[in-house]
Amino acid sequence: MSDPRIKPITMPKWGLSMKEGKLAGWLVQPGAKLKAGDEIMEIETDKIANVVQAAEDGTLRRVVGETDAMYPVKALLGVIADDSVSDGDIDAFVAGYVAPAGGGDDDEGASAYAFVALPEGRIRYAKRGEGENAVIFIHGFSGDADNWLFNIDAPAKSGSVYALDLPGHGESVKRLPEPTLAGLAKTVAAFMDALHIDSAHLVGHSLGGAIAMRLALDAPKRVNSLTLIGSAGLGPEINSGYLGGFVSASSRRDLKPVVELLFANQELVSRQLIDNLLRAKRIDGVEATLHSLAASVFPGGKQGSILAAEIAKSGKPIQVIWGREDQIIPVSHAAALGSAAKSEVIDGAGHMVQMEAAAKVNVLIEAFVGAVHS
Repeated sequence: MSDPRIKPITMPKWGLSMKEGKLAGWLVQPGAKLKAGDEIMEIETDKIANVVQAAEDGTLRRVVGETDAMYPVKALLGVIADDSVSDGDIDAFVAGYVAPAGGGDDDEGASAYAFVALPEGRIRYAKRGEGENAVIFIHGFSGDADNWLFNIDAPAKSGSVYALDLPGHGESVKRLPEPTLAGLAKTVAAFMDALHIDSAHLVGHSLGGAIAMRLALDAPKRVNSLTLIGSAGLGPEINSGYLGGFVSASSRRDLKPVVELLFANQELVSRQLIDNLLRAKRIDGVEATLHSLAASVFPGGKQGSILAAEIAKSGKPIQVIWGREDQIIPVSHAAALGSAAKSEVIDGAGHMVQMEAAAKVNVLIEAFVGAVHS
């Protein structure tokens, strides 16, 4: 029987397709006293680099993983334990550690993407968990379902969770017949119909937040709650330089400084992330879709649809989450709904706060959805 005082630190599974990652470096040394949430190591994947936080209080008793080495998901990288645990017990735990079968997931199929046919074409999505309490993640402009790779598993403990690629994004159909908030809200509603989801908690980032609000206004019975993360639709200001720069960038040199605007910690913008974005932008239909969407939703470099007043009167449970160092949409928009929403501003994070402060964001989402559903 395993000793409950000994907690393994393992290679995390970030995203639905991750099988391995590189241990880029330890941020703490053996003997460090840790609190849950402390940053302990940096991991790099083919999607992004990010930090891993301690899941438990305790002492870092053993470092197993080596810097710059590749490890499969759930491989043992270190050990946290009480000071009362002997070195011999730690050695025995390390020697006897066996990674959970299947990388710690139910099976390989559970981590695969799926596709569904909608009137506008084929839509890619990811699904985790089971249950009637559905949560749907909606990404922002130029994003895809992988924008939620640090978040999708958290609410799946208590229900079905979905993250879709909007039309013109990711691996979904590359045409967008109606490049408006209303058109994209119809796509989300059609997605729900196709998967027999009567209603759901919507979590929207940036443009995805505005889409979620539009759906809540147009079809209120389909939306149980709204979590708006760095959301569009709450005020007129937006970084037009980012929008224009992303759409027009055709090289790594052009795109890198634009993508860095999304993060407070620019070191998270890896070469692989830039290469992946460039590859996606070069797919036929993507650039035209982004141009038409930017022109329609953000005309003249401003937000064309301000939904704050309407959504504040909707009576929907709403929480707003923002990164204090957001360089795309001003953090002042986090207060746009006043007492109609629960608002949380997170220090040390930018526009991609759900990636930079994933643990905090996940706690907020789980608690909010759970409170609404109970």
